[in-house]
Amino acid sequence: MQQLHTPHVVVVMGVAGTGKTTIGPLLAARLGVPYAEGDDFHPPANIAKMTAGTPLTDEDRWPWLDAIGGWAHGRAGLGGVVSSSALKRSYRDRLRAAAPGVVFVHLTGSRELIEDRMSHRQGHFMPTALLDSQFATLQPLEPDEAGVAVDVAGTPEEITERAVDALRGLPEPVQ
Repeated sequence: MQQLHTPHVVVVMGVAGTGKTTIGPLLAARLGVPYAEGDDFHPPANIAKMTAGTPLTDEDRWPWLDAIGGWAHGRAGLGGVVSSSALKRSYRDRLRAAAPGVVFVHLTGSRELIEDRMSHRQGHFMPTALLDSQFATLQPLEPDEAGVAVDVAGTPEEITERAVDALRGLPEPVQ
């Protein structure tokens, strides 16, 4: 499997349970760039809210998105992969304002598949009960947004390869 280096900063996005934490590092390895786990940018208050089953508000998310945007800005021209739900257009706009060259890999799948995967994962703070709020909030990528949608059916390796293939078709990032 050949490594494909990219100057893109890729945000792996999607609702909880789509595999951002699994696919992100695999994609970063294939692209030959560093990976940053989006959950690590959350302040402790956000983790506490989600653990308790309380959806985050936009006000809760702004500092988190700003931190991710700062990381992405620092990787501009060098490439990188970071995970972030980035469910709303306004969230993605905020990330693009911080790092104009970012592109998105939107991991998509049926609610049934994602709920099944969430119910089997261990040690994650996000309860399955918040999945409905995630789908209600989700605004898929729009045609004017740099990014690709990738179905999460299959193995992590298959999903990663689909993402790499889709990214090959994107133009070079604007700096």
